[in-house]
Amino acid sequence: MASKAAPSCRLVFCLLISAAVLRPGLGLYTVSSAYGDTIIMPCRLDVPQNLMFGKWKYEKPDGSPVFIAFRSSTKKSVQYDDVPEYKDRLSLSENYTLSISNARISDEKRFVCMLVTEDDVYEAPTIVKVFKQPSKPEIVSKAPFLETEKLTKLGDCISKDSYPDGNITWYRSGKVLQPLEGAVVINFIKDIDPVTQLYTMTSSLEYKTTKADIQMPFACSVTYYGPAGQKTVHSEQAVFDIYYPTEQVTIQVLPPKSAIKEGDNITLKCLGNGNPPPQEFLFYLPGQPEGIRSSNTYTLTDVRRNATGDYRCSLTDKKGMVASTVITVHYLDLSLNPSGEVTKQIGDTLPVSCTISASRNATVVWMKDNTRLKSSPSFSSLQYQDAGNYVCETALQEVEGLKKRESLTLIVEGKPQIKMTKKTDPSGLSKTIICHVEGFPKPAIQWTITGSGSVINQTEESPYINGRYYSKIIISPEENVTLTCTAENQLERTVNSLNVSANENREKVNDQAKLIVGIVVGLLLAALVAGVVYWLYMKKSKTASKHVNKDLGNLEENKKLEENNHKTEA
Repeated sequence: MASKAAPSCRLVFCLLISAAVLRPGLGLYTVSSAYGDTIIMPCRLDVPQNLMFGKWKYEKPDGSPVFIAFRSSTKKSVQYDDVPEYKDRLSLSENYTLSISNARISDEKRFVCMLVTEDDVYEAPTIVKVFKQPSKPEIVSKAPFLETEKLTKLGDCISKDSYPDGNITWYRSGKVLQPLEGAVVINFIKDIDPVTQLYTMTSSLEYKTTKADIQMPFACSVTYYGPAGQKTVHSEQAVFDIYYPTEQVTIQVLPPKSAIKEGDNITLKCLGNGNPPPQEFLFYLPGQPEGIRSSNTYTLTDVRRNATGDYRCSLTDKKGMVASTVITVHYLDLSLNPSGEVTKQIGDTLPVSCTISASRNATVVWMKDNTRLKSSPSFSSLQYQDAGNYVCETALQEVEGLKKRESLTLIVEGKPQIKMTKKTDPSGLSKTIICHVEGFPKPAIQWTITGSGSVINQTEESPYINGRYYSKIIISPEENVTLTCTAENQLERTVNSLNVSANENREKVNDQAKLIVGIVVGLLLAALVAGVVYWLYMKKSKTASKHVNKDLGNLEENKKLEENNHKTEA
C-alpha cells in the first residue's frame, strides 16, 4: 500500500511547487487581444504519452494561483472552476487551448497551462495583454472667438475608452504645437473608469492668437498602443473667429460713380479693418468741426455745388484714426438771352447770347429747327428766313446725365410789300400778270379790274416760303385795263396796280377768224356736193345692174334651146 501512495504524494507535492515556480528554460509568451474579442491561448506544450490531465490557472498579484479549467485525458471530460469573473466565458479544447470570450481589461494576467503525468508536471506560462482603441478625439468647449494678444482657452480635446491610456497632441495648420510660456499652455488629464478600467484623456489648450491665425485650422490627435503597435487617430479640424482691433479706417462714396452732379443722392460708408468691424463712426462734413455720430453709413440727398469739399470719418473712441475723401459736385448752368417766344420786325437787330457756367469745360451746340448750326446765330438785320425755333444745348461730357438746354422761338414780322410784273405770250394773244408779295404774317392777295371792280378768283399761287409768295393771272384784254393787286395782313393793307393795254394784233386776229370761218363754210359746201354726187352714182348703178341680169337670162335660155334642137336632129 505504501508503494502505491508514494506516487500520489509526489504528484501533490509537485503541483504545489509548480503553482509558485516556473520551469526553467521556458520564456514568457504574450497573447494580445482587442477589448471584447476572444482571447485564444495555446498550451505550447507537447502532450506526453502518459498524460493524466491538463489544467489552466492564473496568478494573482500576490503570486497565489487560481485554477479555472480542468480536462481529463482519459475520461475526455472538461470541468471549469467556480470563478465568478470567468463564468460562461471559458472553453478548453482537446489540445488544451484555452479560449476566453469577451475580453476584458481584468483579463490582463499571467496564465499557466499545466500538463500532469504520474511522474511530473509540465507548465507553460502565457501573458495576456488586452487593448482598447480610444474613441476619435473631439475638440469640445470651443471658444466662440479668439482675441489677439490675449491668452485664451481654445478648447478641450477629449478621447474616451482607451486601454492602455494614450497621449494627446495639438496641431496648428498641421504642425505640432509645443508648450511656450505665455503663448501656448497645454494641460493633460486622464481618468479611469472604476468598472471598465478604460481611460478617458483630456487635454486643454490655452493659446495667444495673432492675425496670422485667421482661417488657420486647429486639430488634435490621440496616440495609443494596440495589438499591432502604436497608432494615431486625428480629430476634425476647427477654425476659430479671430478678433483683432481696427488699425485702419477707410471711407467710400456710394453708389460708385465717376462723377457726382447736382441733384444726386450720395452715401458715405466708413469701414474699419478690425474684427468684428466697428458699427459706429463720426462723420465730419466740410466746414463742420464736430462729427456726426452715425452707423457706418451717412446719406446726403439732393446735393448742391456747395457740398463740394473734404469729407472725413473716424472711430468714435479713436478720433485720431481718420479717413477722408474729396467730393466734387459738378454743376452746369445755362442762360439764353432772349429766350421763349420773341417777335421782331424785319430789318431789326437782335443780339443773342448763350452763357454757360460749369464746374468743367462744357460743349455748346446750337440747333435751328432740329438742324445743327455751324456757329451761334447773330442777327444784325433780321430777315424772314431767320425766323424759327433755336435751341442752345450744353453738356459736361465727363458727367453722365448733366445736360442743359434753352430755346428761342423767333418770329419775324413785316408789312406786305408788293411787286407786279407782266409777261406777254409769244403769240401776243394773252398776258401773264404776277403779283409778288412779301410779308409776315402771310398776307392775303386779292385781284381787281378797274372799271368793273370785280374780283378775279381764278388765280394761281406759289408756296409761301420765307415770307414770300406770288399770285398770277392770265388775261387777253380786248381793251386797255388796270389790274390791281391788294395784299393785307394784321400789320397793314398794301395796294399796287398795273395798266394792261389791249392786244395790238386784234384786227389781224379778226381777219384770221373770218378766213377760218370761210374755210370752214367752204369745206361744208364741198362735203354737201360730194354727198349728192355719191347718191346719184349709187342710184344709177342699181338700174344698170338690173339690165345686165336680164340680158344674162336671155343668153341662158337661147343656149338651152340650141342644145334641145341638136338632140331632135339626131
